[in-house]
Amino acid sequence: MTAANSDRQPAIQAIGLQKSYVTGRERTMILSEVDFHAMAGEMTMVIGPSGSGKSTLLAAISGLLRPDKGEVNALGEDLWRMADTRIDAFRLRNCGFVFQGFNLFPALNALEQVALVVRYLGVGRKDARERAREALGEVGLSGKLALHPAEMSGGEKQRVAIARALVKEPSLVFADEPSSALDTENAARIIELLRDASRHRDAAVIVVTHDTKFQQSADRIVEMVDGRVVQTKFHPA
Repeated sequence: MTAANSDRQPAIQAIGLQKSYVTGRERTMILSEVDFHAMAGEMTMVIGPSGSGKSTLLAAISGLLRPDKGEVNALGEDLWRMADTRIDAFRLRNCGFVFQGFNLFPALNALEQVALVVRYLGVGRKDARERAREALGEVGLSGKLALHPAEMSGGEKQRVAIARALVKEPSLVFADEPSSALDTENAARIIELLRDASRHRDAAVIVVTHDTKFQQSADRIVEMVDGRVVQTKFHPA
């Protein structure tokens, strides 16, 4: 980390996270005393083999899965001390999500997929559609606004998902294996779009991946094994 950003406060910080699942008489520890933080304006990549706890960590720090123990401070708020309704409102207002499976609505076209998120924030239909057009243009889909998911390639679907995540200008962006269903060229483009979101929007972007070939795009790399953080590396700005 450079001296210039050493005085900054993390956009999100987790301390002592634990999460386990009970199956029959067996308890399996998924997260074991995990500490984690991510900075605004940086892309943090969480890597590790399948079953290492990466996706569970992402769910815990984003308000999707309550940990058994530990704290998460997100944008100055104690996330897991909030009521569930406040957590939902916090995610809607401050968080963007990108998932491996795209999670698009089959009946909606690209413009409608993205505009819907803005409508949830109380924005009028006309303004929401205009913001959606701009967001889709930023990911190179200006000519694909009327396409439905069945008419799109995998790369196009994921770019719609990224536009949907970024259209409300979130401070926190969470991406769980966003490139794993894509070929190398499209995967590289998706990672670059997420990196640009951290640079140009000053968002804290957290990307979970088992694919190590894009590590050079990250500012910070957090490696997990068996539910623990075993190494954190920094790339110079």
